[in-house]
Amino acid sequence: MTGRTLRLRRLRRAVPEGRGGRPAEARGGRVRRRGTQPKVVALGGGRGLSSSLAALRRITGDLTAVVTVADDGGSSGRLRDELGVLPPGDLRKALAALCGDDDWGQTWARVIQHRFQSQGDLHDHAVGNLLIVALWEQLGDPVQALDLVGRLLGAHGRVLPMSAVPLELQALVKGHDPEHPEEIGTVRGQATVALTPGEVQSVHVVPHDPPAVPEAVAAVLDADWVVLGPGSWFSSVIPHLLVPELLDALMETKARRVLSLNLAPQPGETDGFSPQRHLEVLGRHAPKLALDVVLADQAAVPDGALLEEAAKRFGAAVELAPVARTDGTPRHDPELLAAAYDRIFRMHGRIGPWR
Repeated sequence: MTGRTLRLRRLRRAVPEGRGGRPAEARGGRVRRRGTQPKVVALGGGRGLSSSLAALRRITGDLTAVVTVADDGGSSGRLRDELGVLPPGDLRKALAALCGDDDWGQTWARVIQHRFQSQGDLHDHAVGNLLIVALWEQLGDPVQALDLVGRLLGAHGRVLPMSAVPLELQALVKGHDPEHPEEIGTVRGQATVALTPGEVQSVHVVPHDPPAVPEAVAAVLDADWVVLGPGSWFSSVIPHLLVPELLDALMETKARRVLSLNLAPQPGETDGFSPQRHLEVLGRHAPKLALDVVLADQAAVPDGALLEEAAKRFGAAVELAPVARTDGTPRHDPELLAAAYDRIFRMHGRIGPWR
């Protein structure tokens, strides 16, 4: 037995009794019979993860989001700096995406996303950020607090931070200083990395060996499917691969793994990236990671053969499907994305009791 396997087993045992899976209350009050549908874990952050969750909650009631904790901008950054807490913003967005389509769910989704507009200290703080941080301080347990918020919202899934400590994202960027386009320098902070005018070469996190949340590791190990992406590639997707225990779980899990590509390059962070370039940089950060399926919008792939060649290096098949909104914006349509995930789960999954 390898040291990595032993470490993962210890992490799984570290999950408090009754906390390894999502409680019934966090599933919008619906008690579901275990094994009747796929257990899905989605990794990411920001708008990309929200799009994936809004789709996945339509096809499974056994859903867990594992969310990046490197945000240092806006309301999250202010709360992180002032109180030393995990940045709550991406966690809030994930909870909002898991709210149901009924009046209760949509009302609470709007409430927690609401931002104050004022001339004082409350300006631009999101209600949900303040609620999450208040419960963290009251309960002293980030996971328990997020589960409680999920029960309040009637969330159709569970939300977990990927690490137990706030992380600083650092990137090696070529040409960050326009006057020295060939120089490679270090850029610090997720907000800065996401908007850098240079070419991101690689990213890492500080601390370099951050602890994973045991419940997140347990969820990945117990999943039927793990979905990575879409989202800001260097600041929301790749950071999950920089938490050693989480990366170990991704490599050890018997779950099938789907990588969902973005609809368009992100200004600043991935300007000029082709779909296959996204795979190449992912592979540089996690060269031993295997994938089963790479999902991409058919209109966003100019050369399918090149993407298939890049996917084969991960052992993955390519699935092309129309998943973009029809209004011309580079955003995923929840219904179309749900249909694509459902087809992938049926076509590429092992025969399971949910089918």
